Amino acid sequence: MQRADTFQQPTRPETVRAGSRRRRLWELGSHAHCPVIGVCLPIGALRRLTDKVLGVTDKVPGAQALAGDHELHCGAIAECRLRTRLAEALQKELDRRHAPALRRAATLKTTDALAAWWREAAAGPDLAGRFWAVMTHARCDDALAHAVLGDVHMLQHQIGMATRVDAARFDALIDENAVLARELGAVQQRATRLATEQARRIAQLDALAMQLRAELIGRDTTIAQLREQLAALEAAAPELRTRFELARENRALAEQVHALQRQALQARQDAERQRRRADEALALQAPDAVAPPAAATASPLHERAVLCVGGRSASVPAYRRLIERTGGRFLHHDGGEEGKVAQLDATLAAADLVICQTGCISHDAYWRVKDHCKRTGKRCVFVSNPSSSALERSLIRLMRAGAPDASAADGRVVELQAATADEAQALK
Repeated sequence: MQRADTFQQPTRPETVRAGSRRRRLWELGSHAHCPVIGVCLPIGALRRLTDKVLGVTDKVPGAQALAGDHELHCGAIAECRLRTRLAEALQKELDRRHAPALRRAATLKTTDALAAWWREAAAGPDLAGRFWAVMTHARCDDALAHAVLGDVHMLQHQIGMATRVDAARFDALIDENAVLARELGAVQQRATRLATEQARRIAQLDALAMQLRAELIGRDTTIAQLREQLAALEAAAPELRTRFELARENRALAEQVHALQRQALQARQDAERQRRRADEALALQAPDAVAPPAAATASPLHERAVLCVGGRSASVPAYRRLIERTGGRFLHHDGGEEGKVAQLDATLAAADLVICQTGCISHDAYWRVKDHCKRTGKRCVFVSNPSSSALERSLIRLMRAGAPDASAADGRVVELQAATADEAQALK
């Protein structure tokens, strides 16, 4: 052992006295020193105690008593064979560490009791304390000491094997812990990302909820204002609600009246058509009857209802004569100047052909005529000059084009050319 010259000269162990005195460390057998020091005293405590006895401090680099743990252990075993300073220091340290076990062992007066107490050590936590107390007890004979040393020897083998197994398991646990740490980091990142996304979503929903609340407040405010205005109107005009109901009923009745007017006009037109046919038949049966002009019976407008919309009031009789000469039935509406524009719909429904004097009608009547003819497919002639001659030219062009077809498209004519002399004479 290094620096052994620092120890005092060893002395021979004292003769063991009979009685109850405990044995000292140097009084044990040499084969007991190794397990006693290895089991009952940690290696760190052994090193500190050895450095203290040898006078080595941390202020002197490289001045430790021994280089390695095994070397230190072997040196301590060698010192414990005799009563040296290190052996005495180890005796005191072991007694101090295991004082509770020593006090318990002092109450045991027989070897059998001591052996029974030792057998409980395997199931208890204080194995080192009981080992030291039994080995130094006055009633520990050679047989018990041999049995105790054998138990400790086998226990050290088992502990060594368990330590190696635990070390391998510890390495596996370290690897598993690293894997779990990486997975935990990934989960934490994902959780952070989800928390951020959730916070952003919550902020959006909060903003939307605030906007909806503002809109709801605005709507409630508007409703309250409208209710206040309605209450004020009802207070100012108590019959206001009745007026609205009457106006609604009036519109419904007006529509019914227009429908009845259209039906009545259509019925009158049919009755007039039947009357004219009957008159013509009676006229032909009379002995001195004269056949109607061939031009009138062959006219494309024969028995057709021709509606003139607009025109001068003084020219209406001339319009009638011109249309009736062609064999057609004359209908007229002033285009909103005097007659109601709403009655125009009933007159348009009864007409087969529409001649619109665009220069003498209102805008409302013009658009009513145009919309009705487009929806129904009736032929409509637009004449810009409200004169008899312009109407005459329009009729001549229509007679040359043929009878109006209900399925034909809009036959709009604006300012037709002047008729030839023969055509005008045939019309007359």
